[in-house]
Order: sequence, then C-alpha cells, then structure tokens
Amino acid sequence: MTDILTLNAGSSSLKFGLFELDNPGAEPVAQILGEIDRIGNGPHMRARSAAGAVLSDARLSSEDAADHACALERVLELIARARPGAAIDAVGHRIVHGGPDHAVPVRLTPEVLDALARLEPLAPLHQPHNLAGVRAALAAFPQAVQVACFDTAFHRHHPWVNDTFGLPRAYYDKGVRRYGFHGLSYDYIAGRLTQIAPHLHAGRVIVAHLGNGASMCGMIGGRSIASSMGFSALDGLPMGTRCGQLDPGVVLYLMQHEGMGADEIADLLYRRSGLLGMSGLSHDMRELEAAGTDPANQAIGYFVFRIRRELGGLSAALGGLDALVFCGGIGENSVLIRQKVCEGMGWIGMELDELRNRRGETVISTDLSRVRVLVIPTDEEIVIARAARDMLGQIG
Repeated sequence: MTDILTLNAGSSSLKFGLFELDNPGAEPVAQILGEIDRIGNGPHMRARSAAGAVLSDARLSSEDAADHACALERVLELIARARPGAAIDAVGHRIVHGGPDHAVPVRLTPEVLDALARLEPLAPLHQPHNLAGVRAALAAFPQAVQVACFDTAFHRHHPWVNDTFGLPRAYYDKGVRRYGFHGLSYDYIAGRLTQIAPHLHAGRVIVAHLGNGASMCGMIGGRSIASSMGFSALDGLPMGTRCGQLDPGVVLYLMQHEGMGADEIADLLYRRSGLLGMSGLSHDMRELEAAGTDPANQAIGYFVFRIRRELGGLSAALGGLDALVFCGGIGENSVLIRQKVCEGMGWIGMELDELRNRRGETVISTDLSRVRVLVIPTDEEIVIARAARDMLGQIG
C-alpha cells in the first residue's frame, strides 16, 4: 500500500488530501480530504473521510495554526488519528507559477525550489505560500518524494499570439508573457470530458472556473488555446478580492497622482478590489446574492458581464463553440450566476434549461441547444495525486 499526501497552500489556507494506491499503477483513492482556512487569524479546520464522515469541523487557536508549518502539523495529527500507521511515500504540491520552462510536474529538489522562489514576484499572493507548504513538508517527510504540479503548465502550448503582450520582444524573452492559471482544474475538466462527453472533448470548449479566484480557458481537443488570465493571477475576470482586467494607465495614475507605492498598489489590486471592493460588503458570492443591495447587485452584474465578454472573445479565438463548462465554487453552486451568464445567448447557439440549472444537473442546456452547457465539479487534488503516483513510478 502506498500513501500520497496532497497539499494546496493558498495565501491563508491549506487544502490537503490523503490518497492510497493498491499498486503502483492504480488510480489514487481519496481517504481524507480537508482544509484549514484563515491561517494565523481565527483558523478553522474541516475534514471528512472518503465515506463522508466528519473528521474535523472546529476552530483552532491562532497559535495552533500560526503559519503553514503549524497548519501542516495539525494536518498530520489528524491523519495520525484517522489513519494510524499511514506512511507518506510522496507529497504532491500545487505550485501556482512554473514560469516559462515547466510544462509538466517535476520532482522538487533544492535547485528547483530555489528557481521557483525566484518566480515569487510573478505570483505574490500565492507562490510564497505554496513554497512555505513545500518547506514544511520537506521538514516533516524528508524521505518522501516531493512533486510540484504547476497551475501554469496546462497553458504552455498557447499559440504565440495568445502568449505575448504588445511590448518590445526583449521583455517576452525575459519572461514577461501570458502564462494562464488554474491549470490543474482545467486539466481535470479536460480529463472528465473524455469520460462523459468525448465528442465535446474533441471539439471547442470554454471552461469557466469561477470561485474566489476566477478565470476562463478556451480549449480545442483538450488543449489550452487561450486563457483570460495573463502575466499574473490578476488579469481577466474580477474575483473575490482581485480586480481582474485593468487599464495599465490606472496603475500609473495611482502612482503619479495618488502617491501610492508598489506595496500599496499590490494590496489594493490583490486584496481590496474585485467583488469585495465593488460591493463594499463581501468577497463571498453567497453573501452578495443574499444581500440584495444596489452595490451587491452591481458587483454581481459586473462579474457576469466580464464572463460573457470573455465568452465571446474566447469563442472567437477558438473559431466557434461546442460547449461551455462551469466549475469552481461559484460555477458549481450558483444557480443565479449560471442563469445570468447564459440568458440571451441564443445568438451563439446556447439555450439554458432552467429546471436542469436549478437542479444542478451535469447538462443544464436544453436538448435543442447547439452549444452544450455543463456543470462539472473540479478536483485539483486528484490531479496532484496522479502526478505524485506517476513520479513514484518513474523513480522505481
């Protein structure tokens, strides 16, 4: 029996999963899935077994999860209680930014870790915390195989026109280019389409990963052609606290006329904008839908408008559209957002079935809709676990 731990470290959270392999080539089977959120500031730990039993749903003291290393200790304590005797053979990590060179998962070595640390300016909200999770796992499991899985890797085959900016070529050569993110989620959805709708997988598909972080990806034959996110995880759709697409002249204005420095601007664009900034209420779509205030409704309206605008642009990049897939926390759970995105889209061949949408069925378009609309829950953890399994197989 082989045990694989998956870690997905966010800015203030740590998602984790324990998977087992019956034999080296088997599909990883989840035994425990969980998350610690609000690390360092009122942390809360939730975990359940594969059978759905609640293993933890409790607040922790700030000292118990003061940082990612402390949070990992709480994870290991839970695993020891729930699965006595589990021996971690491999740890798979979600790494947001792999730069221009990493198109596949890699084994983490000190040299690789140093190279990834140099990419922190490209993903300041995520990369430092991803690597903090790696360092904590290296200390906890020095003998285990550590594997990095990159959110940018799925997009490394973009055509050049979808990979560049209109800047002097020297900046592209230095790495100032469009990378795209949420690749682990898109990888999973592409794989699921091969199972449930292979004819759609072979065609032109847009996947809308909608959550606190949000982006969209246009695929042909399961390969990324274009993405709404670019150089950083700020671009494209507005998000929970991130601004999304922004005229770069706004940044110049903030510097020259508001007297803001780089750190202040980063805090504004990453942490105080998006749904939170527009609504003045919350970054949580559930709270905005329930609020019913004008600012909340305006924030929702802008979120939907940008999704529809990206839908049109990505359809043009693909040369047409065969299917739209919703995933992510908002995409999978918000009946309202799916309905608003799809309404009035008959011009593109899309017709929503309102009853199927309310029920959250896998296919929520009508039988006559030329463009199929689907809801597919994403699973980044199984993608990470499979990569760790494959790496174990490669090293024997």
